[in-house]
Amino acid sequence: MIENNKLYTDTIDDLRRKIKGGVYLVVVPSEGIDKVLPKVKAALAGGVDVLQIWNHWHEGQDQKAFINSIVQLAHAADIPVLINEEWHWLKSTHADGVHFDAIPADWDTIHQTIKRPFLTGITCGNDEARIGWATRFADYLSFCSMFPSASAGACEIVRPEVVKETRRQTSLPIFVSGGITPALIGNLLLLGINGVAVISAILKADDPAQAAHDFKHALNQSK
Repeated sequence: MIENNKLYTDTIDDLRRKIKGGVYLVVVPSEGIDKVLPKVKAALAGGVDVLQIWNHWHEGQDQKAFINSIVQLAHAADIPVLINEEWHWLKSTHADGVHFDAIPADWDTIHQTIKRPFLTGITCGNDEARIGWATRFADYLSFCSMFPSASAGACEIVRPEVVKETRRQTSLPIFVSGGITPALIGNLLLLGINGVAVISAILKADDPAQAAHDFKHALNQSK
């Protein structure tokens, strides 16, 4: 597939190689593209490895235009972009995949409808069913929330032993989120994680590039 003279892979094996761990930034689109895009650009410069567009839109927002703007910026840096829940956008944009908050009831239909390879992730919490689904169908999984957090307010607090047991079950990349700071990463790596998912710690930082760098540095230093 070629867009703007850039060749994008259409093999799932190549796509999977793009998510191994690192800093996973969840983008909140409701602030609008004019405010969000400069922050995302700075965060990418700081070392973000994966982007997800959260399905928190403001009324009347041009969702497709927002997605396309983020994808164009991220693909220029060879960074994959996933859509939260709204998998139908994979039909009309070049987003790389979908992140689910629950096991999709229409998984077979999704695969039949999206006629190209795409990445899949899921937030698991302490739910054994979601963890089991992830090990069978996902390319990575995440746990929310490790600590109390305003951004992850709807998530349950994850028991550390659940993350450790999941690492014993699968070699998939594991991300954790919720109240995480660079100072906490060393202990979290002991659970077997590969990366951290972040929202406000980067997007609300005075210097998103530096904030992303600090997370990336902590992940690399603690290995």
